[in-house]
Amino acid sequence: MQDDEYYMRLALREAESGLESGEVPVGAVLTMEGRVLAKAHNSPILMKDPTAHAEILAIREAAAGTDNYRLQGATLYVTIEPCVMCAGAIVHARMERLVFGATDPKGGALSLYGILHDGKLNHFVKVTGGVLREECGNILSRFFREKRIKDQIL
Repeated sequence: MQDDEYYMRLALREAESGLESGEVPVGAVLTMEGRVLAKAHNSPILMKDPTAHAEILAIREAAAGTDNYRLQGATLYVTIEPCVMCAGAIVHARMERLVFGATDPKGGALSLYGILHDGKLNHFVKVTGGVLREECGNILSRFFREKRIKDQIL
């Protein structure tokens, strides 16, 4: 659990970077064998790419760094429960484990669909949720609260 909290704090730093860039503050850190292979934050606005979620960017970086599209043995730390697109990428990368902070009852692939535990899929991912849940939820709440205030002013 100490390692999970350590890496989740790194993911939170990535989320803060996204917040500073005006992106929805989601951060991801991908590890394998105790090494950080990739870190990323949401960047769809900056990159003009709807697939530029933190998870996808971290997976791409790690795959390029390992020269392998399979990330067997990898753990992905992400500040919020992944969406369906990201959960699919996690399965296709054959990751061993997902660790997330806050749940996403409106768009989470686990909360809504149970994708990573669907027995019909050809890969099973171990999942640990709720790591630093409060901190991960707070950064998202702050972003949307500030966004609503800005929208009211305009």
